[in-house]
Amino acid sequence: MAYQSKDLSVLAYANGFTLWHYTTIDLAATIDTAGYFNDASDMVRVGDMIMANADTDGAPASGIYLVNANSGGVVDVADMTAVGSTDTD
Repeated sequence: MAYQSKDLSVLAYANGFTLWHYTTIDLAATIDTAGYFNDASDMVRVGDMIMANADTDGAPASGIYLVNANSGGVVDVADMTAVGSTDTD
């Protein structure tokens, strides 16, 4: 699958920073591929964070992506920092 604009929403905005939420059936590794968010290049800025729920139809993963590049319509995010991936009890 590919980026779906309907699945990206703003959670908070302040001081030129936006915290986004994105949900998808795509794998986390697919989301962090350069160019995945190109269709949102006019909205996301370097330094924005995207909280994501990935692989929602398989083995769900949740985490945060940092937008680390947005130039010439090409958006790149850093690898996902997982949230809640370990539960020892």
